[in-house]
Amino acid sequence: MATQLDLQEQEQLDAIKAFWKQYGNAITWLLVVVLGAYAAWNGWNYWQRDQAVKAGAMFDELERSTQAGDAERSARVFKDLQERYASTTYAAQAGLLTARVQLDKGQADAARASLAWVADKGGDDALRTMAKLRLAGLMLDAKQHDDALKQLDGATAAGFEALVADRRGDVLLAKGQKAEAQKAFETAYQGLDAQLDYRRLVEAKLTALGAAPAPAVAASGAAR
Repeated sequence: MATQLDLQEQEQLDAIKAFWKQYGNAITWLLVVVLGAYAAWNGWNYWQRDQAVKAGAMFDELERSTQAGDAERSARVFKDLQERYASTTYAAQAGLLTARVQLDKGQADAARASLAWVADKGGDDALRTMAKLRLAGLMLDAKQHDDALKQLDGATAAGFEALVADRRGDVLLAKGQKAEAQKAFETAYQGLDAQLDYRRLVEAKLTALGAAPAPAVAASGAAR
């Protein structure tokens, strides 16, 4: 009996050896790839968290600078964020805040440069769209109407459609294209929630163009 068991164990051992001889190398390389990918993923996540923490600390410093109205210091911190942590959301948010304080201090060119960086390189579509909207506003003030429209063409983040349409209407009206402006304002009006005060501003623009929106019909009246 012992001899028979020894033979069975030997056969199993030989089968394992044969299998490993045929597939062992491939299995080893597969494990190396899988474990390497896992290690790389962990390393990438750690690096991302580390970047976010450091960028967050710098953003806190920038917020304090903007609250104090210190445009120069805000610009310096924003530049550091651009150079070190450009891919983080903090960098794009910093650009928007810096542009605001620069405008408050009358530094229009600097504000445009800050917004242009966010519009071009911001890591979040919504923040890029916000930058393009504000940049289009500055271009409108400077009577650079075609450049403003180009910025709005690239402002495509979901949820901003009505605001983009409203700003487009402003630009088109400034160009003297009243019919096109009216269409843009109508799009904005329809896209804004009826409870928003901003919708009344768009309504006033339409009224000034002789295209006041029809008053909403109450549900109870419609039922009768």
